Amino acid sequence: MQRLQTNSYELELDSNQVYQPAEDSWLLLHAAKKEANATDTILEIGVGSGVIAEQFLQTHFIVGTDMNPHAAQTTYRKGVPVLRADLFFGICARFDLILFNPPYLPTKSEERVNDWLEYALDGGEDGCDTIERFFAQAESYLTKKGRILVLLSSLNPKERIHDIFMRYGWSFSCIAEEIVEGERLYVLQCVPQMRCVM
Repeated sequence: MQRLQTNSYELELDSNQVYQPAEDSWLLLHAAKKEANATDTILEIGVGSGVIAEQFLQTHFIVGTDMNPHAAQTTYRKGVPVLRADLFFGICARFDLILFNPPYLPTKSEERVNDWLEYALDGGEDGCDTIERFFAQAESYLTKKGRILVLLSSLNPKERIHDIFMRYGWSFSCIAEEIVEGERLYVLQCVPQMRCVM
């Protein structure tokens, strides 16, 4: 572990507290590389290890957020501008492309572990709590041509996902998917519904 001195406290950087790239990370990265236009500005919510954001550092304006101080510091060390924040807190700009690999694992209260890595995994009882908070806020951070790529899982109830999209006014289409050990991982491209009817 490395010890970091910040303005207000000392943090021992613990890589075991950072979500490491897995199949979901690679699927979202592959979809993002196909989706990103040369002039897109990009925001990644929940940067984790920074493996996705780092891929766009030389070609795009990219910013990331993560509430986990270990993840934020790990990504920052890769050269990515990152804000330690919950979702969009502290973001004051609009972006052409927002990437999000949310915590989507269904987690009961008795299964919770009190550590920083938990924030990357725990999606609440049905895995959709953070997903709903994200889509309730996201439109305010998109440009007129902006869109979102979000990674979801078959572990999340389809009815709840559809309800979230309908409640907050999002249209979506599946642009990538992969089966991993019986779990379907898929990336949705999402845009505000109002834009679809104009």
